Amino acid sequence: MPGTPATDAPPPGDVRAGTLELRGVTKRYGPTLAVDDLSLTVPAGKVCVLIGPSGCGKTTALRMINRLIEPTAGEILIDGTDVRRRPAARLRREIGYVIQQVGLLPHLTVAQNVATVPRLLGWAKARVGPRVDELLALVGLPPGDYARRYPAELSGGQQQRVGLARALAGDPPLMLMDEPFSAVDPITRERLQTDFLRLHRAVPKTVVFVSHDIDEAVKMADVIAVMRAGRLVQFAPPAELLADPADEFVADFVGADRALKGLALTRLEDLDLPPAPTVRRGEAGGDVRDRVASGTLVPIGGAVLATGDDGHPLRWVPVAAIGDRVEATPGRTEPLLSPVTTLRDALSALFEAGASHGVVVDGAGRAVAVADVATIGGGLAAPAEKAGDA
Repeated sequence: MPGTPATDAPPPGDVRAGTLELRGVTKRYGPTLAVDDLSLTVPAGKVCVLIGPSGCGKTTALRMINRLIEPTAGEILIDGTDVRRRPAARLRREIGYVIQQVGLLPHLTVAQNVATVPRLLGWAKARVGPRVDELLALVGLPPGDYARRYPAELSGGQQQRVGLARALAGDPPLMLMDEPFSAVDPITRERLQTDFLRLHRAVPKTVVFVSHDIDEAVKMADVIAVMRAGRLVQFAPPAELLADPADEFVADFVGADRALKGLALTRLEDLDLPPAPTVRRGEAGGDVRDRVASGTLVPIGGAVLATGDDGHPLRWVPVAAIGDRVEATPGRTEPLLSPVTTLRDALSALFEAGASHGVVVDGAGRAVAVADVATIGGGLAAPAEKAGDA
């Protein structure tokens, strides 16, 4: 960019931790208080969900953080520095921003859309291409297949993934997400939520996430800020919010099925899951039978899970049907689950698939464990324990 040094180093004083603090933030439109004396702190690397009924001020609060809206009073600090001390344009480039409508530029390819912020920040050209490829792979869009496509060629879920990659492209310490998954169908939405949680584990960021859905808030948040008429009503971790609503408004907003929502407080990674009984395609049948006989390979329902050389599951194969070699073509292994899948979503996936167990895969798609109804049922006490601790 003309006038901007092509350097990868942040400018002096640019802090990268991402702790966010709002102190008495107020936004007034004439006699109307859109946000009224909002104070809260989001620790670095945590996800804060702002939730409340329409018109409660959550989106206004979000947009004041990157100065799309200027506050009437109060302070907003990132790592102790007031955002008003930074040029607004520079501040926005250094804060990831994901919105419901995605906002991709239709005349640019997927790769060019993702590269927008690094180029505005003056990154060296040699770094931009690898960063784009890295992020597209990270959000599940192989660059060889998607980098040269245009937004109109993508589904809504794929466009949202590109928007997420673009928001991460400049390696921001802080991300703002304004109902990012509400415009897609429920199945795609659930997948995007799970993918985001997986990405957040791999690349922790401080996130402020606006939602109107309490189930989404419980699933996504480290801490939830419930707002009403511009004011903060309760600011608490999900377990505390479910176990001890601050008042009748919060209790009504959370809903009567708080115990069921508590299933979203525990993830499959929190359970002691049995390893997937994997065999490799082409493995000698005698070796498989020897492993079964010795107890080092424990079939499920008399079957083992055949995988490719990359560890990706192909299909369940009955041990009795294995001859001299394991032969397997891709087949039905659904549901495939992530370690960050909540117990609630895991049970739902099993019921929808009509399956008694699902395969848990890691971020690279390799089969690592098996989750069945009985094991998940054994973990149902964990949400109650978390709520009790809170």
